[in-house]
Amino acid sequence: MAATGHEKPGATAYYVSTPIYYVNDAPHLGHAYTTVAGDVLTRWHRQRGEKVWYLTGTDEHGQKIMRTAEANGVTPQSWCDKLVEEAWKPLWEHLNIANDDFIRTTEKRHTDRVQEFVQDLYDKGEIYKGGYEGPYCVGCEEYKLPGDLIDGEGEFAGQKLCPVHKKPVELLKEENYFFKLSAYGPKLLEFYAANPGFIQPESARNEVVNFVEQGLQDLSISRSTFDWGVPVPWDDQHVIYVWVDALLNYATAVGYGANQEKFDGTFPADVHLIGKDILRFHSVIWPAMLMAQGLPLPGKVVANGWLMVGGEKMSKSNLTGIKPQDLTSHFGVDAYRWYFLRAIAYGSDGSFSWEDFTARYTSELANDYGNLASRVAAMVGKYFDGALPEATAAGDAERAVQEGLAKAAATADLKIGEELDFQSGILAVFDFVKQVNGYITEQEPWKVAKDTTPEGRARLATILYTAAESLRGVAVLLNAVMPETSQKLWESLGAGESLGALADQRVQDAGTWGVLPAGATVTKGAVLFPRLEEKPA
Repeated sequence: MAATGHEKPGATAYYVSTPIYYVNDAPHLGHAYTTVAGDVLTRWHRQRGEKVWYLTGTDEHGQKIMRTAEANGVTPQSWCDKLVEEAWKPLWEHLNIANDDFIRTTEKRHTDRVQEFVQDLYDKGEIYKGGYEGPYCVGCEEYKLPGDLIDGEGEFAGQKLCPVHKKPVELLKEENYFFKLSAYGPKLLEFYAANPGFIQPESARNEVVNFVEQGLQDLSISRSTFDWGVPVPWDDQHVIYVWVDALLNYATAVGYGANQEKFDGTFPADVHLIGKDILRFHSVIWPAMLMAQGLPLPGKVVANGWLMVGGEKMSKSNLTGIKPQDLTSHFGVDAYRWYFLRAIAYGSDGSFSWEDFTARYTSELANDYGNLASRVAAMVGKYFDGALPEATAAGDAERAVQEGLAKAAATADLKIGEELDFQSGILAVFDFVKQVNGYITEQEPWKVAKDTTPEGRARLATILYTAAESLRGVAVLLNAVMPETSQKLWESLGAGESLGALADQRVQDAGTWGVLPAGATVTKGAVLFPRLEEKPA
């Protein structure tokens, strides 16, 4: 029976995936953008106390990788091994990505299960042999519909180009095996209607619905003109189409056909994070494959926009690719993780510029947040010898700050944890940071400190406790986004000794007031966000 919904019998894991990335080259900012978003989302859910499974990995089969390897004079496997170990895995470690698994499509745990899945569909009559002729983009590893193509100009004048890669398509004719995708159009439309949040954002959902309503063609699921891929189990003259191979990683990585207990407790994914250029694969082909196999469908397919530089989508093919390390070496890893999710509404296209990053870093991270942390620690050290005082004289001003933290925590939990609106969640926390800065400016603790009466001391103690407790909440709320600086702040507040590990603090409780105990040892540590040096040449 075809699956009709997102069912996880007995499941406990919140399962998030990135796309598995092509290893035809080193990763750029676009790859890192999606992976950092997934890391923030899964760190957030871990800090809710949930069991989480975060999957990323690499897509290593197909004609594009075979040609890249040939151009570099090595075997496809050697090319993949080198890039994965020297470029992809080290970058995720550098960016503090806490993935639970890294799947490679050349691994036996994957290839064996892919063959089993496809064999099962063949045995069920879902796959048949036929011929196909049409325009093919090697970059996309996809046959294109004639209406998808654009007219070439300049050196490509008179040719039809792929709209994504802006390069000529190849006309291919070969005998292939086909999956009966056309039969699943009505079932998919019914599923989309019953699950309006399945495809996000809404613009992506509308695109997919319109596409499916026009009628689906059966999908060529094998190739016979090259051999770098998973062999079709009943016909070794064919390899399985790279996208069928790739999509199945979401099942094979969590135990499909090998570990039923893990599979039942994890699959399907709650969230597939993808780029919008691979939307149809994940929202049409993937759910149809699962329906054909009687497996449950994912919770959400969320397409992020493109990162733009000079109005062009960032990719290696148009030479606007920028290495993440170019930015982390200047701004730091935590600021890098923060910037793209804060500056760009997730799901929309966004433009990157060095100038914008610099301005936001200086204004929001260094001046608003970092300076607040330094001032509060310095004043507790100066006026109370580093021992956090007790708040005994709270009034309306303090209650406003308490309410501000509660609101920021509730908003951030909803926006980041549920709606994947990272920008709004982060802004809610930074609006609170601004509120606390305003509170300190209005209360003028440096003037109150001159009043040495018991009332004056009580008032000063209350102001500084209010500021420190606010920072305690901020450290918890920003831990998923900026784990290194949040840990530094946590230690500066003496919270580790009194409250335990930062990772054990629940984000849904971050807005509870009065958690940081009086007497905690507050120390002024290193500056959280140092002043930027001149932009490197």
